[in-house]
Amino acid sequence: MPSSMNERIIVNLKDLGVAQADHQVLSNVSLNITKGEFVYLIGRTGSGKSSLLKTLYGALPPGTGKGDVAGFELSKLNRRTIPLLRRKLGIVFQDFNLLSDRTVGENLRFVLEATNWKEEPKMLSRMRDVLAQVGLQGKEQKHPHQLSGGEQQRVVIARALLNEPELLIADEPTGNLDPETSDDILLLLRKLAEENDTAVLFATHDYRIIENFPARIIRCINGKVIDEEHFEV
Repeated sequence: MPSSMNERIIVNLKDLGVAQADHQVLSNVSLNITKGEFVYLIGRTGSGKSSLLKTLYGALPPGTGKGDVAGFELSKLNRRTIPLLRRKLGIVFQDFNLLSDRTVGENLRFVLEATNWKEEPKMLSRMRDVLAQVGLQGKEQKHPHQLSGGEQQRVVIARALLNEPELLIADEPTGNLDPETSDDILLLLRKLAEENDTAVLFATHDYRIIENFPARIIRCINGKVIDEEHFEV
């Protein structure tokens, strides 16, 4: 593989084992995801999707094999390096997990301050930039309860973009949304992948979305991860 292609690989797993406690969830996982790529992760409940995602962002230590995410070797992660890995990742969950007593701007500021941003002009500029990227310009003073479900998920995506992630992990991000809003969120993530050259791994149960907006599919099934198909975006 040419070195230029190697430099674009964000997720590189080779015969990786994924386990919860003493239970082997997935075995021999081999998988590459590159910058700017949009990939679906599918599989039945209990098939190992969430365990695989947790392994990628350092919440679950890997078993056998090798795995690198955004330049970090998963088997060598520790308390000091896990936060450094997560700064290179954006994570979007089904539940919005916004701070309900704070405005949109304060929710974003909380993350910037937690990741050692210091200069006020740069923080304000970055907050405005990510809100513009998700179509929420001027919503800084709104509280989460004043926003629709789709708008709240856009705030979550904006929050995930603050530190310019190389990989965006979206775990059932449309699970609580109606079909039209789900499509809007999906198309937004596809656009962000292309415009920001950010890889997006989109875990979903919503096969309607996959049929309507085809892309590469990775499936968890019978303890394995199968790279099923490549569709033209």
